[in-house]
Amino acid sequence: MANTQVNAQKRPPNFVVIFCDDLGYGDLGCFGNPTIRTKQLDRMAAEGMKLTQFYVGASVCTPSRAALMTGRLPCRSGMCGNKRRVLFPDSKGGLPAEEITLAEALQEGGYATACIGKWHLGHHKQFLPTNNGFDYYFGIPYSNDMDRVPEAPKGRASMWNPKSEYFNVPLMRNEEIVERPAEQTTITRRYTEEAVKFIDEHQEEPFFIYLAHSMPHVPLFRSPEFEGVSRRGYFGDVIEEIDWSVGQVLQKLRDTGLDDNTLVVFCSDNGPWLPYGDHGGSAGPLRGGKGSTWDGGMREPTIFWWPKTIPAASVAADIGSTMDLMATFHSLADLEMPNDRTFDSHDLTPVLKQTGKSTREAFFYYRGYDLTAVRYGPWKLHFKTQAGYGQPKPEIHDPPVLFNIEHDPGESRNVAKENPEVIETILAEVKRHQSEMVFAESQLEL
Repeated sequence: MANTQVNAQKRPPNFVVIFCDDLGYGDLGCFGNPTIRTKQLDRMAAEGMKLTQFYVGASVCTPSRAALMTGRLPCRSGMCGNKRRVLFPDSKGGLPAEEITLAEALQEGGYATACIGKWHLGHHKQFLPTNNGFDYYFGIPYSNDMDRVPEAPKGRASMWNPKSEYFNVPLMRNEEIVERPAEQTTITRRYTEEAVKFIDEHQEEPFFIYLAHSMPHVPLFRSPEFEGVSRRGYFGDVIEEIDWSVGQVLQKLRDTGLDDNTLVVFCSDNGPWLPYGDHGGSAGPLRGGKGSTWDGGMREPTIFWWPKTIPAASVAADIGSTMDLMATFHSLADLEMPNDRTFDSHDLTPVLKQTGKSTREAFFYYRGYDLTAVRYGPWKLHFKTQAGYGQPKPEIHDPPVLFNIEHDPGESRNVAKENPEVIETILAEVKRHQSEMVFAESQLEL
């Protein structure tokens, strides 16, 4: 272990991104949940930093994951759509080859790279992780509720009492299907084992692991060991198994002496799937959930952990985004950002080390190709609002509605009349943003 520690100090840091699916802002103990026990994540927060105003690039799976991987708004890469909002098993498109992924950048910088878990950026060969910067892939290529078999119970019956055989989802290793349907009751455990194994096998070189859990996306599954352990019921069981998984990864880093040279990020792709009731999560104090550009759809419970670099028990209220991982990882790995394209990425290093603030002033909320809202400092201006599900058409706001989101995280008190100068400032920022925006053709609607 001593040799590993010495070698680790001479090389750039390792990166591990743990990304959940449909986890809400209020689903962790350290973010206020009263009944879900997340002792490993609570410890991670106590040893690291909570980011309380951290956003994803979209409110549904595919565009959110594309934003993380590319450091760019999904409308720049075409990984979004107004008709089809995510990729499906019959989709022809996927992440365009000309996009530079976080994995490709780190791989070129000498990193060993692994994608473990849900991908959802294209299931055809050219779009798979192994053709987008990852040396190794183990996981499912799209959501765990897809490929439902004709024999499965109709409607939501398959979701309330799910069985793996209801969903003909493939489990892949690199480019080969190794199990179909994927046995989902053990999938969180197997993802965890793969991540721990990858750390073991790559101790002597810098590595990047993207551990993208399938859960807690409905249908919910958990291992037998986690059945009935949570006061929150089935959903709580699932989260407590994810919490166990995080503990296994962090403990492996400690055991190998790599903890002091590894940045671990915990986040989720979008907010809770509210129509599923007890099988969905909670956005806590935030309004809305998955599918909406209310903050409950796009602000996520986020923890950064890096012992001896990130101050323990720290909290940052800077506006951040998964898109910022691109610039932050480049900075920490001492790599040059590509200069041939527009990025929506800001270096969070000063925030993490508490030496300064984020340079991000604005955040743009897109639903497909529609700019529906803008965050600027403490303010959020909505042009359109729409519930994630059950509201077929958006409500158009003319004039726009304004919230001070730091005073009013539930977005309930419109303060537009009292703040005309704020609206003018934000509209000028929107004009600047739109003047340089170039939309790519939708890959989801090919």
